[in-house]
Amino acid sequence: MSPFVSARALSVATALIAAMTAGYAQNYPVTSTQRAEAQQVAQKGVPVSELSPNAPDSYTVKRGDTLWGISGLFLRRPWRWPELWGMNMDAIRNPHLIYPGQVLYLHKENGYARLSTAASRGDGGGVVRLSPKTRNESLAAMALPTLPPNIIEAFLTEPLIVDQNTLAQAPRIMATMDQRVLMASGDRAYVRGGAQTPLIKVNGQSNQYRIFRDTVPLKDPATGEILGYEAKYLGNAELIVSETPGEPVADDKKEQTSGGIPATVMVSKAKNEIYAGDRLLPSPEREFLSYVPHAPVAPVNALVVSLYGDSAVTYAGQNQVISINKGKQDGMDVGTVLELISRGSKVRDKTSATREVVQLPDERNGYAMVFRSFDRVSYALIMQVNRGVVVGDKLASPSN
Repeated sequence: MSPFVSARALSVATALIAAMTAGYAQNYPVTSTQRAEAQQVAQKGVPVSELSPNAPDSYTVKRGDTLWGISGLFLRRPWRWPELWGMNMDAIRNPHLIYPGQVLYLHKENGYARLSTAASRGDGGGVVRLSPKTRNESLAAMALPTLPPNIIEAFLTEPLIVDQNTLAQAPRIMATMDQRVLMASGDRAYVRGGAQTPLIKVNGQSNQYRIFRDTVPLKDPATGEILGYEAKYLGNAELIVSETPGEPVADDKKEQTSGGIPATVMVSKAKNEIYAGDRLLPSPEREFLSYVPHAPVAPVNALVVSLYGDSAVTYAGQNQVISINKGKQDGMDVGTVLELISRGSKVRDKTSATREVVQLPDERNGYAMVFRSFDRVSYALIMQVNRGVVVGDKLASPSN
């Protein structure tokens, strides 16, 4: 197999595994020939040279582990995790579902390495031994998350990209029970929906809402084009009493009075100050936190659009979130790992007689993983970084 064909097959293998292990991954067009080619390469595993210098022959998965951490334990480049598992798709039907108590075995043969839950072929590996007591949690709930939940979970629901009118038409907080200016957790507030969209409880649907304020346009650093509008997350609220619609009526002073009664909500979480005028949007369903770290299936040339959080922040560090100018339409899906590249600055050469300005080279700076993707914008968590990330920094496919 030529180097070109091998590289192409590895790329297709990554695409196949990512598509099968993420329910919302895109359906990449893969031909039967490409599928067979990818499977042939995947069965080999990864070259032994790609293993971490201290990769163990076996490892028992523990509670608190993450897929990213285990990937780094075995691999020099954690995003090659699908290739390490890919050869074992018959034995491991869902390669990203790994549970505490499982033993992972590293097999080496003919210069390639494979990972399995079987100590040897025909061993019937992959069995999770559970203690004999009643368990209410599903296997999916037990599966290791890709990233530490305490770091990533809040960001799965906070960043929200909407069009310009979505938030303006959403139900709004109009007053509090005690006419307070600020609202905090435990406070009750009154909310009005639109004339055609009152805030009403519906059986079988969640009564949980998120509170947002003002959309901020996210502009492409290269073109200045608006890629979407980011709504500022403030907190959560629960719908207690439905809104009662009614036609406006005029009183003796000819003042128009609403004939309806606003809905009652209780603020269940306040991350930031909440005021009258802030808007409510339904809370999304809880997302599955386990997905495969993988390299993008096509070359990526992206830029950092913004640093999520406080607008006063200039630099982002490890475990902080950035938005980038590539989204689902560009092939970004959850688990995609990108290399961070710091732009080289321009400096005056004081050692030169002419003291001309010199452009310094760009420098590799670390890695970020996409965990949430919209049409034209994605959010990524900074996994490793050498120096602060700024708006306009580059992201690219990880280098080999």
